[in-house]
Amino acid sequence: MGKFNRYLITAALPYANGPVHIGHLAGCYIPADIYVRYLRAKKADVKFIGGTDEHGVPITIKAMKENVSPQDIVDKYHKIISDSFTDMGISFDIFSRTTNQVHHETAAAFFKKMYDDGLFEEKESEQFYDEKAKVFLADRYIVGTCPKCGNPGAYGDQCEKCGTSLSPDELINPRSTLSDATPVKKVTKHWYMPLQNYEPFLKEWLLEGHKEWKNNVYGQCKSWLDNGLQSRAMTRDSSWGVKVPLPDAEGKVLYVWFDAPIGYISATKELTPDWADYWCKDDTKLVHFIGKDNIVFHCVIFPAMLKAHGGFVLPENVPANEFLNIEGEKVSTSRNWAVWVHDYVKDFPDQQDVLRYVLCSTAPETKDNDFTWKDFQQRNNSELVDIFSNFVHRTMVLMHKLCGGKVPAFHQELKDEKDDALLANLLASRQKIEDSLENFRQREALAEVINVAREGNKYLQEKGPWLLAKTPELQAQHQKEIDNCLHLCLQLTANLAILINPFLPFTAKKICHMLKVVDRMLEWENAGSLKLVSVGYSLRPPEYLFTKIDDAKIKEQVDKLHAGLIKPTAPAATPAAAPKEEKAEIQYDDFAKLDLRVGTILSAEKVEKADKLLKLQVDIGTEKRTVVSGIAAHFKPEEIIGRQVTLVANLAPRKMRGIESQGMILMAEDATGKLVFVNPDAAVAPGSEVR
Repeated sequence: MGKFNRYLITAALPYANGPVHIGHLAGCYIPADIYVRYLRAKKADVKFIGGTDEHGVPITIKAMKENVSPQDIVDKYHKIISDSFTDMGISFDIFSRTTNQVHHETAAAFFKKMYDDGLFEEKESEQFYDEKAKVFLADRYIVGTCPKCGNPGAYGDQCEKCGTSLSPDELINPRSTLSDATPVKKVTKHWYMPLQNYEPFLKEWLLEGHKEWKNNVYGQCKSWLDNGLQSRAMTRDSSWGVKVPLPDAEGKVLYVWFDAPIGYISATKELTPDWADYWCKDDTKLVHFIGKDNIVFHCVIFPAMLKAHGGFVLPENVPANEFLNIEGEKVSTSRNWAVWVHDYVKDFPDQQDVLRYVLCSTAPETKDNDFTWKDFQQRNNSELVDIFSNFVHRTMVLMHKLCGGKVPAFHQELKDEKDDALLANLLASRQKIEDSLENFRQREALAEVINVAREGNKYLQEKGPWLLAKTPELQAQHQKEIDNCLHLCLQLTANLAILINPFLPFTAKKICHMLKVVDRMLEWENAGSLKLVSVGYSLRPPEYLFTKIDDAKIKEQVDKLHAGLIKPTAPAATPAAAPKEEKAEIQYDDFAKLDLRVGTILSAEKVEKADKLLKLQVDIGTEKRTVVSGIAAHFKPEEIIGRQVTLVANLAPRKMRGIESQGMILMAEDATGKLVFVNPDAAVAPGSEVR
């Protein structure tokens, strides 16, 4: 396990303003749980920290909509979220809340130490104010028309329809969500953290010290740091949150993104009196599991806070996943386009591991991915049922039929090359799985576990013990060969329980129950052993680990998804740019010369001394291209990482500001001169041809 003596694993704190959906599970909670269960199996000293983020504007907006208090909202959704995680086997050591007293005390003390050390800037600025409601308005309390897509319900910080980051000043016809009044600017005082002071530290620690981090994480951080950090307000005008612990801060609370990550610390305090061992000793490995929308907070702002405060370890890794779409569309909680975890548990009782399997095997580890109910069915039926469950069930049935329900002996004198190959493959697979899990490649690890079961099926089919028992006389003649085959298959079944346990814990327990072994067998050091079940031991009758899911059940889920969709009010279309002079007619052969490919932007950074240019790294499937594009006035680099674009891939290379550009990205322009990407409706593989 290397230089670390203990592990502290955190999973992002979900807002307690609604239930969790499968995108949340795929983004960070299942990956975190897999890693933690693997560490526990290796007998590591590990603590798994979670909880709900119960402050911030989304909570108060939800309370306002439902005409209840913010406390009513967080109490309701903390329980729903907590129950959903428990039902799905997410094995937190603690699942806390940021409204707990210990958190308020911890967060306030953290702020006060930084304040006492002179690490904040006190500034007055103009903020939006609702004169009717007599309150300052956070960005999310302001709605208006999005200047990019025309959505009339865009928030002051983001348009949820087109995904563009906004500020209230950019909204057309802004209004307060509290009173519908037009907000005005009013002077207020806040405390800012000068993040620019921590740039040298962050560049050395992160950019130089953690080049092994995932490309999507490293690329987004590099883009932020290359563009330069600015002072950021760490307080807000509000009555809901952790009160700023200063005498002249009436009506002010800590900014939720200052307050929330401290929740990991306060939850650890709740969990154990030895909390400081996990947060303050250099031999602790701290790993944050998050979705890509939280990268900057966990990789730039929170580490800067920890460094500024002093005395805390910094994250060793932040293996953020991309987003999971559903049936080709982005998840939208406001439109109810989501598969809710509590609904899944109700509709698929005792089938939590099917969802865990599908979400891990299709996890958006390096790019956005798509969940479809048809794929869910296919993976269950063809992989879990036909490969994994099939091997275990056949082994148990044949053992009861041909070996009297007891573990048969292994006769060394009859061992052959197929027996040796089975063990060699098992040991090789164990190493591959371990390497993949250590490096956060969980899809790869799970695929290798299924491959172990696939090899078991192949071995069993080649041995064909049923063929050696067609008659009592034949069986008596070949009983030792039958024994050897089924002995190894039973040992392999026990190994499958160990290997699958981090991924599918409910299934691992079912196998242990059938084999009549204790859970201690699931410790990782036992993987690869052929002495896991004892000769002569009576085993329980076979059970199906998984069963087929029929078309009717899948249709029911697809229909339910579409029936629950909240149709948005159609926004006014963004006016198109005035038509320009028509170009000369071309022949099809002219168009066919273009090689148009879908690419995914991996990184983006500004080109020095060129206000309009961004330097992009674009993945087009077969290779990564450097493209210089004149879109810097329309997009911030960090906004477009992960976006899919249409690229002219066979355009002759051209040098721009000393950088060779290897293609051109297609853009559209509206009447206001704003540029928009020409990209596919749903995520497709980089390199896909456009025609």
